[in-house]
Amino acid sequence: MNLRTIACIGLISAALAGCNMAGTPDPTLTTRDREFLSLAPKGNPPAEYGRYIVDDPTGQPEGTVTVDTFKNFLYYSLPNKKAIRYGVATGSEAAGWTGEATIGRLAEWPRWMPPADMLERWPHLRPTAEAGGLPGGPDNPLGARAMYLFQGNKDTMYRIHGTNEPDKIGQHVSSGCIRMRDIDAIDLYNRVKIGTKVIVAARAY
Repeated sequence: MNLRTIACIGLISAALAGCNMAGTPDPTLTTRDREFLSLAPKGNPPAEYGRYIVDDPTGQPEGTVTVDTFKNFLYYSLPNKKAIRYGVATGSEAAGWTGEATIGRLAEWPRWMPPADMLERWPHLRPTAEAGGLPGGPDNPLGARAMYLFQGNKDTMYRIHGTNEPDKIGQHVSSGCIRMRDIDAIDLYNRVKIGTKVIVAARAY
C-alpha cells in the first residue's frame, strides 16, 4: 500500500467520522468567567476529549447526564438520540465512584473545602481547611463550575466540576469526582438543573 492510498483512506475515515460527530460552540461567558479563565492553568488534552455532538450510546432520556468512567466521557442526552460528549477525568481505581444521583446544588466559581479523607492523606492541606477553604478562582481545584451530586437529600460529597489541571482530562486521577475542562463545565452547567439525573457507570458504551 503506497502513501497516497494511505492518505486517501485517512481522508475518507475523517469524512465518515464527521457525519456522526460535530463540535459545538463555546458557551457565553460572564465578565468574571473571562477574567478568571485568562488566568487559569492551560492544558491541551487529546482532541478526542473535546466537546462534540454524537450519536447517543446511552439510551437515556433527554436531559440525563451519563458518565462512562471506563473511557472517561460524559454524555448529556439530547433529543433525537443525540448527545453532547465531553472528555472528563475520573477517579483512580482506588477512588472511583459509581452510582445514580441527582444534581442537588449548582455553584459558579465555588469555594473548595478539602474533604476529611483528603486531609488524612495530605496533612499539608489542613491550613486551607482551617482558613475556611479556598475561595473560587483560577487556581481553585473545582474550577469554574460545580454540580453537586446528591442521593435523596444527602450530599454524596462527589461533584462534577471544572479543574485547574486541564492537561489531565482523559485520565483516571481524581479522588472520585468528575473533572471537566472549565469551558465544558460552564457549558454543561448551563444545560442542567436541580434534579437532573446523573448516572456514573464503570463501563464502556
